[in-house]
Amino acid sequence: MADKQIIVTGASKGIGAAIAMDLDRRGFHVACLSRSGVAPVGTGYACDMTDEAAVRATIATCADAGDIIGLVNNAGMHIPGSIATLDIGDYERVMALNATSVMVAAREVYPYLKDAGGTIVNIGSFFDRMGVPDNLAYCASKAAVAAMTRCMAVEWADDGIRAVNIAPGYVETDLNREFLTRPKVAKWMAGRIAVGKPAQPDEIARLVGAIFAENINSLTGETIYVDGAQGINH
Repeated sequence: MADKQIIVTGASKGIGAAIAMDLDRRGFHVACLSRSGVAPVGTGYACDMTDEAAVRATIATCADAGDIIGLVNNAGMHIPGSIATLDIGDYERVMALNATSVMVAAREVYPYLKDAGGTIVNIGSFFDRMGVPDNLAYCASKAAVAAMTRCMAVEWADDGIRAVNIAPGYVETDLNREFLTRPKVAKWMAGRIAVGKPAQPDEIARLVGAIFAENINSLTGETIYVDGAQGINH
């Protein structure tokens, strides 16, 4: 599978880096897209996912290097803000990276996937179905990702393309580890998350890797929640 490429966006750190490393471990060649171009494995490409022309050009460059069999839309951002004072610029920045770039990347990779089929995995969030104070933009963007995944699955099924939305809960990364391990926060997490603690990036990565490795044809259009049962815990 070393000649089969999977594109991973936001692959320089956090969940994206973990996904790239798991796919590499399974024998896939990984094209790692990020603003910095830093790649933990595979080949790194500097690409601003909110720049439509840059996304188109970068995916075309990836295709020149070999067959593309998959895309992982992982790039994202979070800007909190009260609805009553939410700045439209902040809202649009969140939507541009978290939602619009998912559509653009999927659209641009489509011509390369449709010839032989392939898989698109979108990284959403369990916030897509929750009402969370100070998170309107983030929640809306992740709900859009789930909706787009369903549309991709139905519209592109005849082309042999599957689309799956992975919706993590809280995931401990280098960026939030200090916050999540504060005693007060950890105590709250232990009470809210049924399994008692946030997920680790490798848990999300192994699920994404398994989806590509197992290649289950009928698994498409679904949102898979990986939140330790927090979203259903009452």
